[in-house]
Amino acid sequence: MTLLGLVSGVAILVALAALAKARRLAARLERLTESYWELRYEHGQLRARVNRLDPDQAAAASEAPAPAGSTHFVPLSSLKRQG
Repeated sequence: MTLLGLVSGVAILVALAALAKARRLAARLERLTESYWELRYEHGQLRARVNRLDPDQAAAASEAPAPAGSTHFVPLSSLKRQG
């Protein structure tokens, strides 16, 4: 076997290993994404249950002032171009 054949074989093995790792990572990302949306759904369900149990506390929490240093919307048209 020549050096070129050996290098080609190693390159193919590295490419197959990278493909296998990419597939494993894609499957993991899919599972994590699914878990994220399930948790978001459960959080919404629990928040709704808490609001039903104690609507006064939920109303007080929604009327709480924004924390200091919070960000506000600034339209891009109001910004001057730095020239």
